[in-house]
Formats: sequence, structure tokens, C-alpha cells
Amino acid sequence: MKVDRLETHDRWQHFLKQDFDIGANCQRMIDQRPFGPYPFYIFVHKRTIGEDERVSIFNEEFWKQISNPSYTSKYKSLEDVPSHRLIWQPRLTKPKAQPNSMLFKGYPGTNNVKIIWMLPDESTWEAYEKGKLTENKTVVESIVAYKTKRASLEAREEDDFDDEKIDGIYRDLAREAALRKFSTP
Repeated sequence: MKVDRLETHDRWQHFLKQDFDIGANCQRMIDQRPFGPYPFYIFVHKRTIGEDERVSIFNEEFWKQISNPSYTSKYKSLEDVPSHRLIWQPRLTKPKAQPNSMLFKGYPGTNNVKIIWMLPDESTWEAYEKGKLTENKTVVESIVAYKTKRASLEAREEDDFDDEKIDGIYRDLAREAALRKFSTP
């Protein structure tokens, strides 16, 4: 089999870029301070985009191109529209560990991000092992922890708030949102 060195390099660069996108997305979320100054979890999980939503995305791109001739559509056909998306969810409580998810803990006012787990789709776990092109120590450690000590993966962190404090933060956020709603013309 012949390998096209330029194509292989491009794919490798794309793979490496994905790691940086994760860090940038985490930092963007930390900078938004969804819970004010309090540390929070960033739960990233993959979800399927329904066929109806994919059609809607494709149609939206089509109409953008029709209304603006200089606009170049991202999708040439419906098959080009992604079938999955990543959901980036800020949370005060730790979710259950699951494949196809990542969990980080962010600390507002800093660029500190604690990686708690990075679990890809189970069918790809082998690809992250030592000696493979996509070898990743963090992913392998997460997989081992998921398989052997899931309870510790899902356990509260030292700096987690108790349920009463979390409820108080949520009440404060709800109160602030209600005040903004009524004070905006």
C-alpha cells in the first residue's frame, strides 16, 4: 500500500489540532463563568443529530448561499452535514462516567483545567493504546479507570460543594435571571 505523505501529514495535523480545540473550548467556558466565581465541571458528550435537524441545517446553508452569492456553503449534499455534535455542558455536580464523553473541572479566573476523564467510543479504545498512532496516556488511564474503578471516577472531588451550597448557587442564578428578565425593556 502506498502512503501519500502530504495527506498523512494533513490528517496528523488535523488530529493534533483537535487537542488544542478542547483546551480552547474549556477556557472559553471558564471565561464565561456560568456559575460566577465557583469551580464547575465541563461535561462534554456526543449526541446524534436527527435526520430532520440535518435537513434543516442543510436547507439553512442552501438559503444562505441563494441570498448571498459570495457565501460558500459548508455542505455540498445532505451526506456532508454532520450526524453528531458535541454538547459542552457546565455543571456543578459530577455526572456518571460514560463512553463518548469527557469531563473537566474548570476554575474561573484561572486557566487551570483538571482532566477527570476522556472516554472515546468503546469501539475505538484499542486505538489509544501504547504504540498506536493515536496513543494517548490520558485516554488509556480514563479507560482503565472506567473499567476497573468507575466509582472513584464518579466520586465527589475534594473541592466539590455540598448539595445545600449547590442549591443555593442555583437559586441565586435563577433570581439573577428573573431580575434581568423583568428589568430588560
